[in-house]
Amino acid sequence: MISSIFGKTKPVNFIIVLGFIFLFYWLVQFFIFPVNLDFQELIYYFFVLGVLLFSVFMVDFIAKRNQITGTNSFTILFYALLIVVFPEVLLDPNAIFCNFFLLLAFRRILSLKSLKNVKHKVFDASIWILIASFWYDWALIFLLLVYIAIYFYEPKIFKNWLVPVGALIIIALITYAALMILDKVEFLQEHYQFEYIPDFKNHLADYTKIGIYTLLALVISSIAFIRMSNLGMGKIITMRLIAVALGLGLTLTFLKTSEISFPVLITFFSTSIFLTKYVELTKKSNYKELFLIASVLLPFLILSIELILK
Repeated sequence: MISSIFGKTKPVNFIIVLGFIFLFYWLVQFFIFPVNLDFQELIYYFFVLGVLLFSVFMVDFIAKRNQITGTNSFTILFYALLIVVFPEVLLDPNAIFCNFFLLLAFRRILSLKSLKNVKHKVFDASIWILIASFWYDWALIFLLLVYIAIYFYEPKIFKNWLVPVGALIIIALITYAALMILDKVEFLQEHYQFEYIPDFKNHLADYTKIGIYTLLALVISSIAFIRMSNLGMGKIITMRLIAVALGLGLTLTFLKTSEISFPVLITFFSTSIFLTKYVELTKKSNYKELFLIASVLLPFLILSIELILK
């Protein structure tokens, strides 16, 4: 039944996923992790929700435009279900904004496979990653993904390797000028600390859940890679870049998870892609349907257990 609904790209699938995320977002804010909001804060949270919902369109667009997945809606389904597993991400606007700009960067990086306007795409991707770092300083590690993409596609053109440096200089100058006008120059020194202060004692449950998620994501991605061994080299390179993005996202997650930060959202795009490929490459329809049913039920089971134990 699930495969018959989400096995095709239909407007109703977006309505279901977006409607669910909309309701779940406010459920988290007012009931699961209740917060007191005044009118101005409520407007801000509506804006954050709008960015989150638009990110769902971005996820689907990137997957379809680059022909990473087939003509189905499994990617956005898994994306929404991962949010259920980690409802804490909805309390962290930094995670939502950082993830949005990283998705813009991924869009440009994955489009490098056409080998058209490579320098422009590298420049754009670098700019978006630098902007994403305004919310998480460690997001700068995603510049490694840009250089890995250059290595995969056009490593012999020396100018390509200098483009991210140029983007860094431009963003640094514009940011410094803007902060000078706003008299907030101290932001750069205060924000870009690159600290790692693990708090396993007070967040053991969070780190445990993230650890289990990491293990399952790596297993699913490994199985997907094995099954994709007969695909063309172009698609294999694309999936390798997505795997690197997953690894960098998990690294950032462990570096930044704290009382006020829960950045695991930035890994959901990559994980959703691998889960979709796993389903697409599963030939037995009964097993595929069973996996989809389990994928839908398990997040709500995890959420229910956490609410009971609170």
